[in-house]
Amino acid sequence: MIDAALPRLLAALLCLGLLLLAERRWPFRALPRGRWWPNLGLASLNAGLLALLPALSALFAAHWAARHRLGLLHWLALPDWLALPLAFLAMDAAVYAQHRAMHHWPLLWRLHRVHHADPALDVTSGLRFHPAEALVSALYKAAVTVLLGAPLAAVLAFVLALNLGALFSHANLRLSGKAERRLRRLLVTPGMHRIHHSQRRQEQDRNFGFFSPWWDRLFGSYQAAPLGGEATLRIGLDSGPERPAGLAELLRQPLRPDPAPPASDTMLGQCKTPPDSKP
Repeated sequence: MIDAALPRLLAALLCLGLLLLAERRWPFRALPRGRWWPNLGLASLNAGLLALLPALSALFAAHWAARHRLGLLHWLALPDWLALPLAFLAMDAAVYAQHRAMHHWPLLWRLHRVHHADPALDVTSGLRFHPAEALVSALYKAAVTVLLGAPLAAVLAFVLALNLGALFSHANLRLSGKAERRLRRLLVTPGMHRIHHSQRRQEQDRNFGFFSPWWDRLFGSYQAAPLGGEATLRIGLDSGPERPAGLAELLRQPLRPDPAPPASDTMLGQCKTPPDSKP
């Protein structure tokens, strides 16, 4: 497991460094200095917590399922050329469903709102998750991995893609219109995911994908542009702080009642496409 995790960690650190440099060169918005530290503090806590609990990782689950021949893909005995992409797509769909559940169920939203309470977005926002959410997410991915019988290679590729995609989609990065359109065919871009972090409740119910945009398009939760345009887009929660909270405050945040209810649409039902968005 350590041999598999080390390349993933190095790739994530390299991607983080490159995106931090890109944000300085092509920023979408000017952001205050020093806002990284609470987000990086949460990331460090989560990394340490999950390192102490390796049995919760999807990689461990894939290894265990393969050893015991558990899960759908093991029972079907599909060839690798078919099992690998099917497992990758199924795990991506499962993470999309998980993200919608985080917005739909009040208890899960209490955890996930720590991520949404960031009053600005940059690459470190992709690391900003409460430790309780990190544990829930790890358990969920491990369970999905066992139920699927996902091959270890597919799980490793997916976890790497998910981590790198989360960093990229949260980056404070301005892409050209042409690059944005082309990348959206395959990836969740910063411009697409930025809409999901809007203070408008109806926009928080859009663009749930972390890596690929296909599930948002399929289930009707895709929105191409902010209502009123980029200039009117405000990031964070309308009940949240105007400035970044400290690490201790972020850890306490789920204990406070939420003045706004979670998303009101059905968890996997069709979302109505806002009139201002384009398909």
